Amino acid sequence: MENMNHDHMHGMNNQSSGGMMHRHRMMMHMTFFWGKNAEILFSGWPGTRTGMYVLALIVVFLLAFMVEWISHSQLIKPGSTRHVAAGLVQTLLHALRVGLAYLVMLAIMSFNGGVFLAAVAGHALGFLLFGSRVFKKSSAPVPGKTSDLPPMSC
Repeated sequence: MENMNHDHMHGMNNQSSGGMMHRHRMMMHMTFFWGKNAEILFSGWPGTRTGMYVLALIVVFLLAFMVEWISHSQLIKPGSTRHVAAGLVQTLLHALRVGLAYLVMLAIMSFNGGVFLAAVAGHALGFLLFGSRVFKKSSAPVPGKTSDLPPMSC
């Protein structure tokens, strides 16, 4: 029993095939690497298929993009008299933003260079569209208010 737990802790998988035991060691990278053979967020995903790796990069990009959208959104109308409702919406948005940001962070911890670039690109495009002055309307905003949520801090 002790050997099985020891093997499990080191990422060893025993698979029986025709009465023979095969051991496969999962490689966990601790430095950045390039390539499509990575595990991102879930065990065995995206696997070794190029299409699934591209899908994983798109998912990471969209997660990072959504973090920026939520960070710079103004879904609560200024001067809202429903403080409890506004507070609940604000709390929900905060929880969603933090959850998505953690998913992006965990994806980056795969140490895959493509995943890192997809996350940075998602944050950059999201900020360009929602946080920068490039696409801002010329209407006068409420003084001191830039979004429904306070800025993220580490």
